[in-house]
Amino acid sequence: MSEPIRVRGSVVVPDAELVWRFSRSSGPGGQHVNTSDSKVELRFDLASTRALPEVWRERALERLAGRLVDGRVLVVQASEFRSQWRNREAAGARLSALLTEACAPPPKARRATRPSRGMVERRLYSKRHRSELKQGRRSPRGGE
Repeated sequence: MSEPIRVRGSVVVPDAELVWRFSRSSGPGGQHVNTSDSKVELRFDLASTRALPEVWRERALERLAGRLVDGRVLVVQASEFRSQWRNREAAGARLSALLTEACAPPPKARRATRPSRGMVERRLYSKRHRSELKQGRRSPRGGE
């Protein structure tokens, strides 16, 4: 792999913790499509990695729980390209994006605010105005 799989900042997943598997792809191909192993499967044991800080690892395990195999291993597949090399790069980029998003800190909690007095008055004025417009369209005999 030419470029290391970067998670966030200077945190990088070491190549020793990645397991690559190659198989025949059902995706695009040419004359040699039935003989080349261009589909890539990348496995990363998230539960036992030492590359991620403990807090990030716990956060990622919680957020990616639905994607993990046996509650431990994150599996990413790529078969959209004809060459194995490009599929390897795509799988690495996909794993990097997944881990980056899963390790991100939770968003700040929203602080509840009240609408300003002027905003409330404008809203009520527009409601009243709309109501008067619609009442003006009614027939004077009450809908007969």
